[in-house]
Amino acid sequence: MAGKNVPTVIIRRGGDVVAAGHHGGAWKVAYADFVTAMMAFFLLMWLLNATTEKQRQGLADYFDPTVIQTPNGGTTGVDPATTDPLAPPDATDATDASDAAAARAFEEMARHVQDRLNGSGAESMQRTNILRHVVTRMTDEGLVIELGDIAGAPLFQGDTAEPAPVLVDLAQIVAEVLGQVRNDIAIAGHVRSFPQMMVVSPVWALSDARAHAVRGLMQAGGFDPARIQRVTALADRRHRNSNPLDPANNRVEVILLR
Repeated sequence: MAGKNVPTVIIRRGGDVVAAGHHGGAWKVAYADFVTAMMAFFLLMWLLNATTEKQRQGLADYFDPTVIQTPNGGTTGVDPATTDPLAPPDATDATDASDAAAARAFEEMARHVQDRLNGSGAESMQRTNILRHVVTRMTDEGLVIELGDIAGAPLFQGDTAEPAPVLVDLAQIVAEVLGQVRNDIAIAGHVRSFPQMMVVSPVWALSDARAHAVRGLMQAGGFDPARIQRVTALADRRHRNSNPLDPANNRVEVILLR
């Protein structure tokens, strides 16, 4: 019979097949955000180190544009002054050039003062001997004129603020030389250290009194008191040499300010 050759089809019915769970891609998005944030952070740090203050201000203005009004009532969008934050403005160049010219002028004037105070062109041997007490140097603040003790010739009577005759003459010379320029000055007193066994250390009061003594002598020599900007006592905090008890640390600095 033909029916005996027909294959038998067996159909099995079971429960619904549940698809395997899927983890999703949210973590990839979070990781990408993290990497982007780190890249932005390091880019910001690089910009802070690679740009000047004016350039950083320009960048800040670039991302915070200023809308300006035109005469016809419309707007032009971003202020053109902020469209190129890295380009230095002409005003900055002019200021830098002016500062450089002022620095050169001060250095030239300071060299003239130094020549007058280092003994060159001195009128007499006595003046040359007096100027041995003077040491000059240039600093960021200005020209420092250091009036200090030398061996056998202190500027003050013992450990007091009473000027020795040589200091009276020296202050007169300094007042005359600095009277030929117009810059203001500052005065700072320094003294040597005293033994720690002393009950009361005189370093602060003594350095202050000596600085004011030089101020008074310069004013008596004709120096304009209005040009004296400050008088400072620095005690024994800044020694000239390694031995803090050395009398060579006794000095008064007259600073010709920039």
